[in-house]
Amino acid sequence: MTQRSRPHITVVLAMSADGKIADVSRSAARFGSISDKAHLETQIAARDAVLFGAGTLRAYGTTLTVSHPDLLQHRKDNGKAPQPIHIVISNSGKFNPDLRFFQQPVERWLISTATGAMFWQSRPEFKRILIFETATGTVDICAALQHLTILGIAQLAVLGGGKLVANLLKLNFIDEIWLTVCPLILGGEDAPTPVGGAGFLAAAARKLQLIEVRTENQEVFLHYCLQQFPD
Repeated sequence: MTQRSRPHITVVLAMSADGKIADVSRSAARFGSISDKAHLETQIAARDAVLFGAGTLRAYGTTLTVSHPDLLQHRKDNGKAPQPIHIVISNSGKFNPDLRFFQQPVERWLISTATGAMFWQSRPEFKRILIFETATGTVDICAALQHLTILGIAQLAVLGGGKLVANLLKLNFIDEIWLTVCPLILGGEDAPTPVGGAGFLAAAARKLQLIEVRTENQEVFLHYCLQQFPD
């Protein structure tokens, strides 16, 4: 897949000083400051859609909506809806329809397999359900992203979790990463990190280029772009 046939993808995550995006129980990571929340809202407001995995949805039960008047006005001035589209990607489609996410004022899409989409097909929670499946019964991320471009999604923010980020890295589909380093240590060998999956050998490690560093309220905001492999 060429760079033009998929959205521009920016990963936005907060992590502890020891590189954990949640504690060992995988509960919702709400350890970021007000500054980090404002940073996340700014990144969300700049995108056509946000994408996150089912595990992230289960942990938080909600999504972050754009509420700052300046950000809302900027979206309006650029002919955008007040909120970007919020897209859940899940092989199984197994999450609780009673989650508060489904009452929030956002347009919701689901990317899943035929089996994972079955429960939601006749329900009102998702405005659009996209089924893209590989021969092994998992979501075909390449086909899904290509279709998002066809549907007008040019800028996409990925908000977790680590497994989704790992899959996108493996496919060479991530363009930028924003990491907020928060002043606490969670520990735990089973606590999730920004990149899950099987990992990369050192020789195949993805290379980053630091674009920006800033500090605020004892947090460090790191902005990287990724060195792209040839298509």
